Amino acid sequence: MKQIKIIHLKNTVLLFVLILISCGNFSNAESEKLAKQNDVEILRQAQNDTNRKMVKNIIVGANQTEKYLPLLEGKRVGILANQTSVIFKEIATSSKTPSNDNYTHLVDSLIALNIDVTKVFSPEHGFRGAVDAGEIVANGKDTKTGLPIISLYGKNKKVTQEALENLDIIIFDIQDVGVRFYTYISTLHYLMETCTEVNIPLLILDRPNPNGHYIDGPTLEIENKSFLGMHPIPLVHGLTIGEFAQMLNGEKWLENEDQCDITVIPVGNYTHKTSYSIPIRPSPNLPSDQAIKLYPSLGLFEGTNINAGRGTEFQFQRYGAPFLDKNVFHFSYMPKENFGAKNPKHKDVLCYGEDLQKDSLHGQVSLKWLMKAYNNATDKSKVFNTVNFTKHAGTAKLQQQIEAGLSEKAIKETWQKDLEAFKKIRSKYLIYK
Repeated sequence: MKQIKIIHLKNTVLLFVLILISCGNFSNAESEKLAKQNDVEILRQAQNDTNRKMVKNIIVGANQTEKYLPLLEGKRVGILANQTSVIFKEIATSSKTPSNDNYTHLVDSLIALNIDVTKVFSPEHGFRGAVDAGEIVANGKDTKTGLPIISLYGKNKKVTQEALENLDIIIFDIQDVGVRFYTYISTLHYLMETCTEVNIPLLILDRPNPNGHYIDGPTLEIENKSFLGMHPIPLVHGLTIGEFAQMLNGEKWLENEDQCDITVIPVGNYTHKTSYSIPIRPSPNLPSDQAIKLYPSLGLFEGTNINAGRGTEFQFQRYGAPFLDKNVFHFSYMPKENFGAKNPKHKDVLCYGEDLQKDSLHGQVSLKWLMKAYNNATDKSKVFNTVNFTKHAGTAKLQQQIEAGLSEKAIKETWQKDLEAFKKIRSKYLIYK
């Protein structure tokens, strides 16, 4: 079994220097010279002041440069990243997140620190995170750095062995939201497989899971495996990317039961009970904390013919369709082409449904909205897109249960045995208790 290395937080001068670089207080040349000096006592006092402010704050893996820069020096580096792969200038607390102008991209930061970044791999939505859900992402070149970008959400969802030639190490740094059909964990799975095949180590810079405080939903039945769910896990799995990678190795879920050589840089000052507000959209249609909170529940609408807010500014905070009974649903809206959706369901058609911007759902998957929509559809045959719904639910049973008129309580009771079994498996891979 290959060793999984977990490198814990210890703030050093390199982090402080990087923050200064990001803030523009030092030129690259001055910063490089400063970082390489044997005598760093001048910086120590200044960094101590910064560290005192960080003691109880969340520190993402990418910010802990002192722990992973030694692993990258002198090596040819590839990075699987998107718009969330950043180093923050201001460290987040549980009640405050950095502002949108208070970070630098990981790729830009590593290049500034003279790390030999040679190529970038991009997941669904692309490297800069502006591509619609499900839209093919093409290979290309990053206009800012000139680096080649290899898409892992186009013709090839699995990185080829040839694409990893001339690389010594790969970095995975993407903000996840802890939901099985959110495809970044499938991209992680395939990357780990290829790294194993060519014997290249994988460095994971971990980030908090905003839905990491609970486990819920139906567990995927392996016959329903797809890119929307590749493993027998619940809809909400309660793991960070780093923990999930450990599970992929430990449960031997990679092809041929291989195990990838991974090193995880854990999040500092974080547990699964720590609340976390994501300052950058993890994808175009998750614009807010409320959307991320409701996503596990409203994401099931993706497997139906009901709009879940795409084509509005309140994605995954409302739902509606023209065939929902307007005598029951008094809220209405009209989806339009926008930043997150070029062709949303029921584009330019008036939809009746519910506005959930102020809903206070906490720590569970709710079926109440899906069931209400089905029960009050003027034509129930229009609700489910069966094949796609089964892929999202991970089981054909959920649609059958709703159509049979089971209560939400009765349906959830059928999940419990699998949830308890998963929790026992999950406990083996927890980094954050």
